[in-house]
Amino acid sequence: MQVLKRILNFYLNSSIHVALAASALTLVTLIELDLKLDKYLLYFVFFSTITGYNFVKYFGVAKFHHRSLAGWLKVIQVFSFMAFLAMCFLMFYLELNTLILIGILGVVTFFYAIPVMLPKRYLFDDHKNLRQIGGLKVYVIALVWAFTSVYLPVVNEAVSIDADVIILGLQRFCYVLVLMLPFEIRDLNYDSLKLATIPQKIGIKKTKIIGVLLLLLFVLLDYFKDVLKQETLLSTVIIALLTFVLLMFSNKNQSKYYSAFWVESLPIIWLVILLLLS
Repeated sequence: MQVLKRILNFYLNSSIHVALAASALTLVTLIELDLKLDKYLLYFVFFSTITGYNFVKYFGVAKFHHRSLAGWLKVIQVFSFMAFLAMCFLMFYLELNTLILIGILGVVTFFYAIPVMLPKRYLFDDHKNLRQIGGLKVYVIALVWAFTSVYLPVVNEAVSIDADVIILGLQRFCYVLVLMLPFEIRDLNYDSLKLATIPQKIGIKKTKIIGVLLLLLFVLLDYFKDVLKQETLLSTVIIALLTFVLLMFSNKNQSKYYSAFWVESLPIIWLVILLLLS
Protein backbone atom coordinates (compact mmCIF):
# COMPACT_ATOMS: atom_id res chain seq x y z
CA MET A 1 0.00 0.00 0.00
CA GLN A 2 2.86 2.39 0.80
CA VAL A 3 4.27 1.90 -2.70
CA LEU A 4 0.90 2.65 -4.31
CA LYS A 5 0.50 5.72 -2.11
CA ARG A 6 3.93 7.00 -3.13
CA ILE A 7 3.09 6.47 -6.79
CA LEU A 8 -0.21 8.33 -6.36
CA ASN A 9 1.52 11.18 -4.53
CA PHE A 10 4.12 11.49 -7.28
CA TYR A 11 1.36 11.37 -9.90
CA LEU A 12 -0.37 14.30 -8.19
CA ASN A 13 2.67 16.29 -7.01
CA SER A 14 4.37 16.11 -10.41
CA SER A 15 1.23 17.58 -12.03
CA ILE A 16 0.62 14.60 -14.32
CA HIS A 17 -3.00 14.49 -13.19
CA VAL A 18 -3.67 18.17 -13.85
CA ALA A 19 -1.91 17.84 -17.22
CA LEU A 20 -4.26 15.01 -18.18
CA ALA A 21 -7.18 17.21 -17.11
CA ALA A 22 -5.97 20.08 -19.32
CA SER A 23 -5.46 17.69 -22.23
CA ALA A 24 -8.95 16.27 -21.68
CA LEU A 25 -10.50 19.74 -21.85
CA THR A 26 -8.60 20.39 -25.08
CA LEU A 27 -9.98 17.16 -26.53
CA VAL A 28 -13.49 18.19 -25.45
CA THR A 29 -13.03 21.35 -27.52
CA LEU A 30 -11.84 19.38 -30.55
CA ILE A 31 -14.88 17.11 -30.36
CA GLU A 32 -17.40 19.91 -29.76
CA LEU A 33 -16.08 22.03 -32.64
CA ASP A 34 -15.37 19.07 -34.96
CA LEU A 35 -11.71 20.05 -35.24
CA LYS A 36 -8.97 17.76 -36.51
CA LEU A 37 -7.03 15.93 -33.82
CA ASP A 38 -3.52 17.39 -33.75
CA LYS A 39 -1.45 15.04 -31.61
CA TYR A 40 1.42 17.53 -31.41
CA LEU A 41 -0.84 20.21 -29.94
CA LEU A 42 -2.33 17.71 -27.50
CA TYR A 43 1.10 16.53 -26.35
CA PHE A 44 2.19 20.16 -26.10
CA VAL A 45 -0.73 20.99 -23.79
CA PHE A 46 0.17 17.98 -21.64
CA PHE A 47 3.89 18.75 -21.26
CA SER A 48 3.45 22.53 -21.01
CA THR A 49 0.93 22.05 -18.19
CA ILE A 50 3.43 19.93 -16.27
CA THR A 51 6.16 22.51 -16.91
CA GLY A 52 4.01 25.50 -15.98
CA TYR A 53 2.39 24.04 -12.88
CA ASN A 54 5.63 22.65 -11.46
CA PHE A 55 7.39 25.92 -12.18
CA VAL A 56 4.73 27.84 -10.26
CA LYS A 57 4.55 25.32 -7.39
CA TYR A 58 8.22 24.60 -6.83
CA PHE A 59 10.17 27.63 -8.07
CA GLY A 60 10.41 29.25 -4.64
CA VAL A 61 11.22 25.97 -2.92
CA ALA A 62 13.97 25.12 -5.39
CA LYS A 63 15.41 28.64 -5.25
CA PHE A 64 15.82 28.84 -1.50
CA HIS A 65 16.45 25.18 -0.65
CA HIS A 66 18.37 23.89 -3.68
CA ARG A 67 21.14 22.40 -1.53
CA SER A 68 18.84 20.47 0.73
CA LEU A 69 16.03 19.42 -1.59
CA ALA A 70 14.00 16.42 -0.53
CA GLY A 71 14.48 13.37 -2.72
CA TRP A 72 10.96 13.58 -4.15
CA LEU A 73 11.46 17.21 -5.16
CA LYS A 74 14.70 16.41 -6.95
CA VAL A 75 12.89 13.72 -8.93
CA ILE A 76 10.11 16.18 -9.80
CA GLN A 77 12.72 18.73 -10.90
CA VAL A 78 14.29 16.23 -13.30
CA PHE A 79 10.85 15.13 -14.50
CA SER A 80 9.81 18.76 -15.05
CA PHE A 81 12.98 19.48 -17.02
CA MET A 82 12.27 16.50 -19.29
CA ALA A 83 8.71 17.78 -19.76
CA PHE A 84 10.14 21.21 -20.63
CA LEU A 85 12.42 19.68 -23.27
CA ALA A 86 9.47 17.76 -24.75
CA MET A 87 7.42 20.96 -24.78
CA CYS A 88 10.18 22.85 -26.63
CA PHE A 89 10.53 20.03 -29.18
CA LEU A 90 6.78 19.98 -29.88
CA MET A 91 6.71 23.73 -30.51
CA PHE A 92 8.43 23.12 -33.86
CA TYR A 93 5.28 21.32 -35.06
CA LEU A 94 2.84 24.11 -34.20
CA GLU A 95 1.60 27.00 -36.33
CA LEU A 96 3.09 30.50 -35.98
CA ASN A 97 -0.14 32.05 -34.67
CA THR A 98 -0.35 29.23 -32.13
CA LEU A 99 3.18 30.02 -30.95
CA ILE A 100 2.28 33.70 -30.55
CA LEU A 101 -0.67 32.79 -28.32
CA ILE A 102 1.53 30.34 -26.41
CA GLY A 103 4.04 33.14 -25.88
CA ILE A 104 1.36 35.37 -24.37
CA LEU A 105 0.16 32.59 -22.06
CA GLY A 106 3.77 31.85 -21.17
CA VAL A 107 4.35 35.45 -20.11
CA VAL A 108 1.26 35.32 -17.87
CA THR A 109 2.52 32.07 -16.29
CA PHE A 110 5.99 33.60 -15.89
CA PHE A 111 4.74 36.62 -13.98
CA TYR A 112 2.36 34.42 -12.00
CA ALA A 113 5.40 33.16 -10.11
CA ILE A 114 8.64 34.87 -11.07
CA PRO A 115 8.65 38.41 -9.57
CA VAL A 116 9.45 36.78 -6.22
CA MET A 117 13.09 36.79 -7.38
CA LEU A 118 13.18 40.58 -7.91
CA PRO A 119 14.36 43.10 -5.29
CA LYS A 120 11.47 44.56 -3.32
CA ARG A 121 11.95 48.04 -4.78
CA TYR A 122 10.94 46.68 -8.21
CA LEU A 123 7.69 45.12 -7.00
CA PHE A 124 4.39 46.95 -7.32
CA ASP A 125 2.10 47.41 -4.33
CA ASP A 126 4.36 45.11 -2.24
CA HIS A 127 3.02 42.06 -4.12
CA LYS A 128 5.54 39.39 -5.00
CA ASN A 129 3.74 37.94 -8.04
CA LEU A 130 0.35 37.78 -9.78
CA ARG A 131 -0.56 34.82 -7.60
CA GLN A 132 -0.35 36.97 -4.47
CA ILE A 133 -2.44 39.89 -5.69
CA GLY A 134 -5.64 39.81 -3.66
CA GLY A 135 -8.51 38.02 -5.36
CA LEU A 136 -6.75 37.59 -8.71
CA LYS A 137 -5.44 34.01 -8.55
CA VAL A 138 -8.52 32.02 -9.60
CA TYR A 139 -9.35 34.38 -12.45
CA VAL A 140 -5.84 34.17 -13.90
CA ILE A 141 -5.92 30.36 -13.74
CA ALA A 142 -9.41 30.17 -15.30
CA LEU A 143 -8.39 32.56 -18.08
CA VAL A 144 -5.21 30.63 -18.92
CA TRP A 145 -7.12 27.33 -18.95
CA ALA A 146 -9.86 28.78 -21.16
CA PHE A 147 -7.35 30.10 -23.69
CA THR A 148 -5.26 26.92 -23.58
CA SER A 149 -8.12 24.45 -23.96
CA VAL A 150 -10.37 26.46 -26.33
CA TYR A 151 -8.57 29.18 -28.27
CA LEU A 152 -5.25 27.37 -28.68
CA PRO A 153 -6.72 24.49 -30.75
CA VAL A 154 -8.94 26.93 -32.67
CA VAL A 155 -6.00 29.17 -33.58
CA ASN A 156 -3.84 26.16 -34.43
CA GLU A 157 -6.45 24.94 -36.94
CA ALA A 158 -6.84 28.47 -38.37
CA VAL A 159 -10.56 28.38 -37.62
CA SER A 160 -12.36 31.70 -37.38
CA ILE A 161 -13.29 32.73 -33.85
CA ASP A 162 -17.05 33.08 -34.25
CA ALA A 163 -19.81 33.50 -31.67
CA ASP A 164 -19.87 29.78 -30.84
CA VAL A 165 -16.14 29.73 -30.10
CA ILE A 166 -16.43 32.83 -27.90
CA ILE A 167 -19.33 31.24 -26.01
CA LEU A 168 -17.33 28.03 -25.57
CA GLY A 169 -14.43 30.05 -24.18
CA LEU A 170 -16.76 31.80 -21.74
CA GLN A 171 -18.22 28.44 -20.70
CA ARG A 172 -14.76 27.04 -20.10
CA PHE A 173 -13.80 30.08 -18.02
CA CYS A 174 -16.91 29.64 -15.85
CA TYR A 175 -16.36 25.90 -15.47
CA VAL A 176 -12.69 26.15 -14.47
CA LEU A 177 -13.63 28.90 -12.03
CA VAL A 178 -16.06 26.46 -10.37
CA LEU A 179 -13.38 23.75 -10.31
CA MET A 180 -11.14 26.15 -8.40
CA LEU A 181 -13.67 26.75 -5.61
CA PRO A 182 -13.15 23.43 -3.73
CA PHE A 183 -9.41 24.20 -3.75
CA GLU A 184 -10.09 27.69 -2.41
CA ILE A 185 -12.30 26.25 0.34
CA ARG A 186 -9.64 23.64 1.21
CA ASP A 187 -6.94 26.30 1.48
CA LEU A 188 -8.88 28.46 3.95
CA ASN A 189 -6.75 26.95 6.71
CA TYR A 190 -3.50 27.93 4.99
CA ASP A 191 -3.99 30.97 2.73
CA SER A 192 -2.92 34.40 3.92
CA LEU A 193 -5.82 36.81 4.38
CA LYS A 194 -4.01 39.15 1.99
CA LEU A 195 -4.86 36.78 -0.86
CA ALA A 196 -8.53 37.77 -0.49
CA THR A 197 -9.80 34.51 -1.94
CA ILE A 198 -13.51 34.13 -2.65
CA PRO A 199 -14.25 32.02 0.48
CA GLN A 200 -12.22 34.44 2.61
CA LYS A 201 -14.27 37.39 1.39
CA ILE A 202 -17.79 35.93 1.39
CA GLY A 203 -17.61 32.62 3.29
CA ILE A 204 -18.03 28.99 2.24
CA LYS A 205 -21.83 29.03 1.86
CA LYS A 206 -21.91 32.03 -0.47
CA THR A 207 -18.93 30.65 -2.38
CA LYS A 208 -20.93 27.51 -3.12
CA ILE A 209 -23.92 29.62 -4.19
CA ILE A 210 -21.68 31.47 -6.65
CA GLY A 211 -20.42 28.11 -7.89
CA VAL A 212 -23.98 26.91 -8.51
CA LEU A 213 -24.83 30.11 -10.40
CA LEU A 214 -21.71 29.70 -12.53
CA LEU A 215 -22.70 26.10 -13.31
CA LEU A 216 -26.17 27.27 -14.37
CA LEU A 217 -24.58 29.86 -16.65
CA PHE A 218 -22.19 27.18 -17.93
CA VAL A 219 -25.17 25.04 -19.04
CA LEU A 220 -27.44 27.86 -20.25
CA LEU A 221 -24.75 29.28 -22.53
CA ASP A 222 -25.09 26.15 -24.68
CA TYR A 223 -28.50 27.40 -25.83
CA PHE A 224 -26.97 30.54 -27.32
CA LYS A 225 -24.81 28.58 -29.76
CA ASP A 226 -25.70 28.51 -33.45
CA VAL A 227 -24.68 24.86 -33.64
CA LEU A 228 -25.63 22.70 -30.67
CA LYS A 229 -25.22 18.94 -30.79
CA GLN A 230 -27.37 16.78 -28.53
CA GLU A 231 -24.39 14.88 -27.11
CA THR A 232 -22.65 18.16 -26.29
CA LEU A 233 -25.62 19.48 -24.33
CA LEU A 234 -26.14 16.18 -22.51
CA SER A 235 -22.48 15.88 -21.54
CA THR A 236 -22.52 19.49 -20.32
CA VAL A 237 -25.54 18.82 -18.10
CA ILE A 238 -24.07 15.58 -16.69
CA ILE A 239 -20.68 17.09 -15.87
CA ALA A 240 -22.37 20.14 -14.34
CA LEU A 241 -24.36 17.86 -12.02
CA LEU A 242 -21.26 15.88 -11.01
CA THR A 243 -19.36 19.11 -10.38
CA PHE A 244 -22.29 20.41 -8.32
CA VAL A 245 -22.11 17.34 -6.06
CA LEU A 246 -18.36 17.68 -5.45
CA LEU A 247 -18.72 21.41 -4.85
CA MET A 248 -21.47 20.89 -2.28
CA PHE A 249 -19.45 18.31 -0.33
CA SER A 250 -16.25 20.34 -0.30
CA ASN A 251 -15.13 21.82 3.01
CA LYS A 252 -11.98 23.23 4.59
CA ASN A 253 -11.27 19.90 6.32
CA GLN A 254 -11.58 17.80 3.16
CA SER A 255 -9.21 14.88 2.60
CA LYS A 256 -5.87 15.36 0.88
CA TYR A 257 -7.13 13.79 -2.34
CA TYR A 258 -10.63 15.30 -2.51
CA SER A 259 -9.72 18.30 -4.66
CA ALA A 260 -6.28 17.23 -5.87
CA PHE A 261 -7.60 13.97 -7.32
CA TRP A 262 -11.39 13.83 -7.49
CA VAL A 263 -12.20 17.42 -8.43
CA GLU A 264 -9.25 17.50 -10.83
CA SER A 265 -10.60 14.30 -12.43
CA LEU A 266 -13.81 16.00 -13.58
CA PRO A 267 -12.43 17.20 -16.95
CA ILE A 268 -11.25 13.64 -17.67
CA ILE A 269 -14.68 12.29 -16.72
CA TRP A 270 -16.26 14.93 -18.99
CA LEU A 271 -14.18 13.69 -21.92
CA VAL A 272 -15.15 10.07 -21.23
CA ILE A 273 -18.85 11.03 -21.07
CA LEU A 274 -18.61 12.95 -24.35
CA LEU A 275 -16.82 10.05 -26.07
CA LEU A 276 -19.47 7.59 -24.87
CA LEU A 277 -22.27 9.83 -26.15
CA SER A 278 -20.65 10.63 -29.50
